[in-house]
Amino acid sequence: MQTTFEINLSSRNLLLQFLENHSLEQLNKIPEGFANNLIWNIGHIVTVQQMLVYKLSGLPMMISDEMVETYKKGTKPEHNISQDEVNTIKKLLFSTLEQTKEDFANNLFEDYMEFTTGVGFTVKSAKDATEFNNYHEALHTGIMMQIKKFI
Repeated sequence: MQTTFEINLSSRNLLLQFLENHSLEQLNKIPEGFANNLIWNIGHIVTVQQMLVYKLSGLPMMISDEMVETYKKGTKPEHNISQDEVNTIKKLLFSTLEQTKEDFANNLFEDYMEFTTGVGFTVKSAKDATEFNNYHEALHTGIMMQIKKFI
């Protein structure tokens, strides 16, 4: 799991660069031909990690129900995100990862509701979910790199 968490930390550091190097206006801009923006992708990444690892393990998530409703699969940006919301997402990028590492170290993940992802991979445990999450984050980071070209 150490390597999985190191990869995830690298991903989160890259996402942090998007937050620190783009204005609020740029974070909220949806370029023509895209369904979402930079900040939605980052909020979505945080949300999906929580749902994959915690919700499907039957454990409480570290994010609000409102955040889930805003960023879960199938949503799109409905309004511009405020700087306060950006700051919250920025904190969650690392606090959720650190808590997940701690919870794995404490063997908190016992149960898991198995499911098959949209790409056909069957997630059978919180460990699988954490590993699959790195793929998911990379996918959205790639989308963000494309969006960046048009803002």
